[in-house]
Amino acid sequence: MTFEELTNLAKEKVNPRELTPNCYVASVACALETEDGHVYTGVSIDSSSSLGFCAEHGAIADMIQHNESRVVRCVAVHYSGKIYAPCGRCRQFFYNINPDNLATKFLLPDNDTPDLATLLPYLN
Repeated sequence: MTFEELTNLAKEKVNPRELTPNCYVASVACALETEDGHVYTGVSIDSSSSLGFCAEHGAIADMIQHNESRVVRCVAVHYSGKIYAPCGRCRQFFYNINPDNLATKFLLPDNDTPDLATLLPYLN
């Protein structure tokens, strides 16, 4: 699957809305492809007291339910259409679930596609 196809899938999942005054969801969506060719998606949950999570976490949870952990490529899209780079927490999470994810490619806002090893340069 191409990054363009993954981006389109993520855009389909974006659906920003307020669930409660303390919880806003789906302003960002993520689509990731595994080494087995499966695609998983997730959306962000922004909640008070920092209890929410990034769209990547939702997609990873979906993937883990299907007994997979190796990601080939990943993209996150904001409701504005802007591509988002993975935050530091997400970068570490990809590594923690499978160290082979250092080879995972991420689409960045400038259309660059670095691997996780480049985005996490100081791993020991």
